Amino acid sequence: MEELVRQLKALADPSRLRVANLLSRGELTVSELVHILGHSQPRVSRHLKLLTDANLAERMPEGAFVFYRLTGQGAGKRLAALISEFVPESDPSFRRDMERLDAVKAARAAEAQAYFDRASSDWETIRSLHLSEDEVEAAILAAAGPGPFDLMVDVGVGTGRMLEVFADRAERGVGVDVNHAMLNLARLNLEKAGIRHFFVREANVTALPFADRSADLVTVHQVLHYLDDPASAIAECARVLKPGGILLIADFAPHQLEYLRSDHAHRRLGFSDAEMGDWVDAAGLDLTRRIALHPEEPAGRLTVKIWAATRSQRAAEPGTRITQLKQEENP
Repeated sequence: MEELVRQLKALADPSRLRVANLLSRGELTVSELVHILGHSQPRVSRHLKLLTDANLAERMPEGAFVFYRLTGQGAGKRLAALISEFVPESDPSFRRDMERLDAVKAARAAEAQAYFDRASSDWETIRSLHLSEDEVEAAILAAAGPGPFDLMVDVGVGTGRMLEVFADRAERGVGVDVNHAMLNLARLNLEKAGIRHFFVREANVTALPFADRSADLVTVHQVLHYLDDPASAIAECARVLKPGGILLIADFAPHQLEYLRSDHAHRRLGFSDAEMGDWVDAAGLDLTRRIALHPEEPAGRLTVKIWAATRSQRAAEPGTRITQLKQEENP
């Protein structure tokens, strides 16, 4: 009861109600809210602090930026979700807020598109070396199973595509990345797709901002080959998996395309089943499935591998295999 009263008091101010209404339309920074509302930075920060203290909003640092969003958990979730339904669209201040919000989102979209244009040539080069994304995504979905999943974590979110793929199988989804421009691109794509129950935040794969055993599904799509220490990344992903949770890794089988290292910053030229099995085992997971997606013309092209691992319901100790690996599949 006390929390509900505190939340209602937090909303009992026209300016804070405007802030909450804006946050119901997506994640925003303090500077973006200052621009939209025409208020000073200290005043906006004060409103955000009161909403955050009342568990109606969440604060998400991202490098030099701090994003705010309406809470997605706890008692404030349903109240926060109702805010936009009760805002009078005819009110001049709210109507002006929406116009300025559209301008802010357009500017953010232009910045994200510029980044995408710079990076897309590299991505297209890599895509041309293996099977189509549709085939890879279908195999990933098959390896994950139908769910449903309570919490999905996508490590190295990139464009946000994995979140889009699993949007109808997970109650909540969080994509993490260390690149602010990439995070903005993922935000834009999720917004375009109308996906409101997933969001992104800045985090390093070696220090994920989630409690132990909190996620049902963790995906690591084409990320490990960029890392100096893939084993540590897998261990950190394993830490956040619930008993029975699934870790899905999609990357390349070993190859000899050295130019990917020199021209595209790949630290590793693919991974063998043996080393992946050792890393998963050391992390206390059971490697239960592996899928090989071979291109039609193997010469000079890449085989995509998908490895699925689970945290045993009886919590095996790291280094102890307790399930047999299914035979490798070749869809």
